[in-house]
Amino acid sequence: MAFPCARSRAVLIALAVAVLGVTGTGLTGSGLARAAPASGGGANDDVTLVPHRAVYDLKLAKSTGKRTIEGVSGRILYDFSGSACEGFSLQFRQVSELDSGEGKAALSDLRSSTWEDGNARNFRFKSENFLNEQSQSTVDGRAERRADGMGVTLTKPAAKTFALDIATVLPTEHIFRAIRAARSGKTILEFPVYDGSDNGEKIYNSLTVIGRPIAPDAHLLADAARGQAGLEKMSRWPMTVSYFDKNSSPGEQTPVYAISFELYENGISRALLLDYGNFSISGELKQLDIGAAKRCP
Repeated sequence: MAFPCARSRAVLIALAVAVLGVTGTGLTGSGLARAAPASGGGANDDVTLVPHRAVYDLKLAKSTGKRTIEGVSGRILYDFSGSACEGFSLQFRQVSELDSGEGKAALSDLRSSTWEDGNARNFRFKSENFLNEQSQSTVDGRAERRADGMGVTLTKPAAKTFALDIATVLPTEHIFRAIRAARSGKTILEFPVYDGSDNGEKIYNSLTVIGRPIAPDAHLLADAARGQAGLEKMSRWPMTVSYFDKNSSPGEQTPVYAISFELYENGISRALLLDYGNFSISGELKQLDIGAAKRCP
């Protein structure tokens, strides 16, 4: 699991509004330091991400506030493929149903596909969001890293071009950086990230907190990671990625969304927790198919 769930934030918040009229707030956070520029330069040979197809079952972990959500059901499908030579493709789908417990429910269906080259210089993205089987929004565009920054071109929802800071990091590059940092013993990463979320114009500041490594124990796990040959001897790290509104003032630096998980050094994740503020959703790894890792010639 990379970090694609930033794009699901607006979807689930809209779903909560449809069911309860609540919005995602809350989670205490700290201010972000200025990030170093993205490398974008073929420095990923030390990390190999494996193609894999993972299915996560979703359920309500907690709900707070005066008007609470009584139940959540759904699934995430995460289909990751490619290599540093041919680029990395992701097919992502999240279907979620929220129930107020008073006969009122809403169903969201987010479908997205992305491609990012191995040097994090080019990024293509397309997504469509359905609410109660009715299309709500479509985003289609691309981003290209240049010497002075990153240029974004949107074709949907409307034709538009704009520029992002040179420090901006793309989704798969975020995974590489997190694994590399975890291996070296670092515990904090901070930088702006862009994945084409919301209307394609949203950019977040991110804070990644990395915990101590967990020794290999695939034979002890209760989910689909149990018994996986590719994971039996592999350590993993608990991580929490918090997303902050890039345009918020220093006094308003609280996350708008956070995701916690355990990340293996081959890019596979388990034990998801998606925190939307007023409610959180757990994601249990129910199915995992691991492909062969591809290396550049």
